[in-house]
Amino acid sequence: MTEAFDILLNASLWAAVLRIATPLIFGVLGALVCERAGVLNLGIEGIMTMGAMAGWLTVYWGGDLWTGLLVAALAGLLLGLLHAVLTVVLGLSQHVSGLGITLFGASLSYYLYRLWVQVGDLPPTIEPFQPLHIPGLSDLPFLGEAVFSQTAPTYLALLLVAVTAWVLARTPLGLALRMTGENPHAVEAQGLNPVAIRIGAVMAGSALMALGGAFLTLAAFNSFFPTMVQGRGWICIALVVFASWRPGKALLGALLFALFDAFQLRLQTTVEGVPYQLFLMAPYVLSILALVLVARRARVPEALMQPYRRGER
Repeated sequence: MTEAFDILLNASLWAAVLRIATPLIFGVLGALVCERAGVLNLGIEGIMTMGAMAGWLTVYWGGDLWTGLLVAALAGLLLGLLHAVLTVVLGLSQHVSGLGITLFGASLSYYLYRLWVQVGDLPPTIEPFQPLHIPGLSDLPFLGEAVFSQTAPTYLALLLVAVTAWVLARTPLGLALRMTGENPHAVEAQGLNPVAIRIGAVMAGSALMALGGAFLTLAAFNSFFPTMVQGRGWICIALVVFASWRPGKALLGALLFALFDAFQLRLQTTVEGVPYQLFLMAPYVLSILALVLVARRARVPEALMQPYRRGER
């Protein structure tokens, strides 16, 4: 018990929580934007994998790290456009299209990686983002190591939480997007185009998802391998429900899951006689319990997964 308490008081644990949460923050924001407009995007795993590969490959070919993030976002945007055409324009099943995008994105990213990169005994690497030193703040006791010694994409993710919350709650664009997820016919009655809004939301959300994948190759690690997303996309889909489709609660959910994950990794080195598999599954079990407790009170957007056809009621 004392060992567990000591772990919680260690600044390195909370620094790891922010690092682990960063791809989840990008992913859950992307899924949230899509779903607030009425479109479920189960292509998130493939989009994150494609973003990881596209960002890494850009830097491997000589681009800078920020260009890698931009290219990753563009790759996600294109996959989002494909999903939007299939589901919003053609009205196909959002579940089937999303799973197809996941399979397509993951397979295409691995194919292009093997096609364009010479892989030897060791995977090729790049120089990733390094932790920033913020004068004054990074030298603070505890908080300096835990919060103010992260890489730039982590601070970008936190900034995007605030921007997304502000756009959804305080701007006409956010109101139009939210209403499209609730009642697209009311949006049409106001002279707006729900189809265009949904397409834009899915593309923007997919770009955010791809940034989550790019973080893995450009900041968390320095190489690409096709299974590196490891189910983070599905966690993001669940976190949207946990967050009741609110950006602030989405951030809290991502940090909570990351805390479970970082905590179990450290417990493995201090607790003996317990199979490590129990520690590995603990974050997912605890997340499921939290989801069950919260999801019963969550209010789903009324038009989520409902295809919109002009003139129909």
